[in-house]
This record gives sequence, structure tokens and C-alpha cells, in this order.
Amino acid sequence: MTEKDFIQEKAMRNNKFRLSFSRKQLCLPYGVFLALFVVLPLLLIVFYSFTDKDGGFSFNNFIRFFSSATTLTTVIISVLIALATTIICILLAYPVAYILARSNLNRGGTLLLLFIMPMWINFVLRAMAMKDLLTIIGVFGFNNYVNVIIGMVYDYLPFMVLPLYTVLSKMDKSYVEASKDLGANAFHTFTKATLPLSMSGIASGVTMVFMPTMTCYVISDTFGNGLITIIGKLIDEQFTTFQNWNLGSAMAMVLLVIMLVSMWVTGAFKSEDTRGNNL
Repeated sequence: MTEKDFIQEKAMRNNKFRLSFSRKQLCLPYGVFLALFVVLPLLLIVFYSFTDKDGGFSFNNFIRFFSSATTLTTVIISVLIALATTIICILLAYPVAYILARSNLNRGGTLLLLFIMPMWINFVLRAMAMKDLLTIIGVFGFNNYVNVIIGMVYDYLPFMVLPLYTVLSKMDKSYVEASKDLGANAFHTFTKATLPLSMSGIASGVTMVFMPTMTCYVISDTFGNGLITIIGKLIDEQFTTFQNWNLGSAMAMVLLVIMLVSMWVTGAFKSEDTRGNNL
């Protein structure tokens, strides 16, 4: 066999190997990871939530959840804290993201980095530092609920700024220019053009802020002096303190349903924004 024939044969073998190694095989590691660390834990939660301590099928966990005044009060408090935090984050993040998106590219990127940098620092350290700062300036201690909301806004504000900045910086400015050319003032331009086109960013920010604040009991314990219990803390107590995996799993299932509903609602806003951009 000549050297040329050997090279051709080797090339043919390499081509056959590339064809046999399909893209589906590249998905195998991700599929294994997904099955072990996502699907299997969810199945365990479903199993424990619909069984009692003896392993028998039961709805008692959900009955206990919805018949307990303490649990329902905790859920309502968690939703209200998360809702207040999300609204404040939107009100603070939108003008910041709008200014950054309209500023010079280099300067805007630098300023955005300053908002994102706190996310690189340890979560607990940031919470403790903010608590000490509020104590020094004399703000901390007036109301535990206000303290918790301040802590939540401080920690989750970057998660609202980033998606809003991304959407506003990529928004087609011709819509705004057309609105001004048609005689609309700044208010109508914002409400009729800028705001509707940025709804997908608001929806993404709500998804990244609303649900985590319902479960982030580290901040509620730190800023609420251990006197405010949210749903995340309640679930943790069932697993760690009371060793009641069944009731804890049922609570997690209810929280999962709330999360899916919120994602469905925010997804509807994203779909409407997508349809508007395609016009």
C-alpha cells in the first residue's frame, strides 16, 4: 500500500467515526445529569408528598397544609413580601437600566458591571454587611417586615437590572423615533412604545426575583431578627427540625405549583412582546 492509499484509508475511517458519533450522543452527559439531579429529586418529592410515614398513599399532607392557619398565614406573608420586593425592584431597576442602555456603550458597560459585581460576593456576607450598615445609620430596627424587604431588594436588585438592561439596549429605536415623529410626547412614547417593547425584560426580572424571595429565609432570618417566617423557612424546618419529609415535600409541591403559575403568567408577557416585535 502506497503512502497516498494509506492516507486516503485513514481519512475514510475518520469520516466514518465522525458520522457514527452523532449529536445525540453529545447530549448523553446532559441527559444523565438531568435525570440524576433534576428528575429523580422531583420524583422523590412527589413520592413523599403523596405518602405517609409508613409509605402508604395519602392526601393528609396536603390536607394539613391547607387546613393549618399558621401555614396559610406564612404563605400569604411570603407572597406579600415577594410581591413588595418585586415591585420595588422594578421601580428602582427600570430607570437605572434605561439610563445605562441609553448611555455611551463603554461607560454603560462599566456602570452595569458595578451593579453586577455584588452578585460575585458571598450571599451571606452581603446580607450581614447590609444589616450592619443599616444599623450604623440608624435605619435598622423600626419594623422587621420593612427590614426584610430592604434586604431582599438589596440582594435581588441586580437580577432585575440585568434583564431590563439587556432588552432595552437591544430594543429597536426606530419605534421610539417613529413615535416622536408622529407628535407623541415623552410620556406617550414611553407608555406606548418603550414600555410594551420591554415587557419581556420585566417578565424575566419578575421570574428571577419573585420566586427566590419567597424561599430566601437567610435574609428573613437576618433582617427579621428570626421573627419572620417565610415558606422557605417552613419547608426547611420540616426537613431538618421535625424530620417530616412527607409534609415538607407537600409544601415544596405547593411552592412548585406557585412557581409554575408565575412562570406561565410571565411567559404570557414574553409571548405578547415577541408577537409585537414580529409585526
